[in-house]
Amino acid sequence: MHLPPSITDNYRHKGLRKKLVSLLKLNGIDNTLVLDAIGTLPRHLFLDSAFEELAYEDKALPIGDGQTISQPFTVAYQTDLLKLKPGMKVLEIGTGSGYQACILSLMGVDVYSIERQENLYHKTRKLLEKLGFSDIRTYFRDGFLGIPEEMPFDAILVTAGAREIPQALLNQLKIGGRMVIPVGEMSTQKMLRLTRTSSNSFDKETFEDFKFVPLLKGVVKK
Repeated sequence: MHLPPSITDNYRHKGLRKKLVSLLKLNGIDNTLVLDAIGTLPRHLFLDSAFEELAYEDKALPIGDGQTISQPFTVAYQTDLLKLKPGMKVLEIGTGSGYQACILSLMGVDVYSIERQENLYHKTRKLLEKLGFSDIRTYFRDGFLGIPEEMPFDAILVTAGAREIPQALLNQLKIGGRMVIPVGEMSTQKMLRLTRTSSNSFDKETFEDFKFVPLLKGVVKK
């Protein structure tokens, strides 16, 4: 798994990522595709320089506009639950810094990503292009509505905490497709995986507790 040629990296950051991957393994992550992507992608490039020293700790960090970059364990956990294979078509709700979208891209899937904050959308789109991830398709729109013109998706990943499961997103899953979404109140959410088994039925699995910024309807313009 290799970075786009536009990304420069150094041995110190590579060493810190290697330690991070070891920590994720200790915490139960054993998906080789996920671990290789996290071990490859320089997380510090998605953060303000003030947070560079914290980039490879297992912590969520602020990225502006009231949003955060999820802690690496959360990224690994959610991504692992999707059970992705190269070539799959994946919808991400909540582009944020772009880090999660790039992890998905490095895993060889076709990424479509929605961001509702216009400032963050433009900032992240420029960063993705600069880093050589221009193949990631980004959209400024309401994540609750998904991207119906591009359906169906093999997988949908929601990176914000929802009070309810958006029906529009369920409708955009292909039969056999999976959606991973944290659902619950503001303080904590349960990670759910929903697998579409027919045109109108889904299997639901419940996993661990997490805490995310809220999934909100509508968009925020400049």
